[in-house]
Amino acid sequence: MRLLRSKSDDRLLFHVMIYAANGGGMESIMDYVKAFVVGGLICVVGQILIDKTKLTPARILVTFVVLGVALELIGVYGRLVDFAGAGATVPLTGFGYNLCKGVRDAVAQNGAMGIMTGGLKAAAGGISAALVFGFLVAVIFKSKAKK
Repeated sequence: MRLLRSKSDDRLLFHVMIYAANGGGMESIMDYVKAFVVGGLICVVGQILIDKTKLTPARILVTFVVLGVALELIGVYGRLVDFAGAGATVPLTGFGYNLCKGVRDAVAQNGAMGIMTGGLKAAAGGISAALVFGFLVAVIFKSKAKK
């Protein structure tokens, strides 16, 4: 009995084979798989919080950032980043991790002044991108009031 496969499965298999043939190797493919699984699990937790609790989306977002800071403080999130790469740094918990790591590095370099400057310096790229793209969306699209 042959398992049912779609055309997209065949295309994915084709791209994986081409990637491996061009020197990507199985280690690189596993990096993608690890990032996908870890990032997906973080998103699943967020979706469960949205569906099963009365928390507002803003509170869930803040919870994820604070959770990233807390997990980095106890030394867990850095190991998760080493394991999953972008799967751990792209979600909002990764933003909290980045803030915490930036503050820690800046305090080691500049002393107490690093508390105020480290987080912003470490996350400047992400914050700038959010501002620029938010502005562009506001200019391009017309906002509407909810009815």
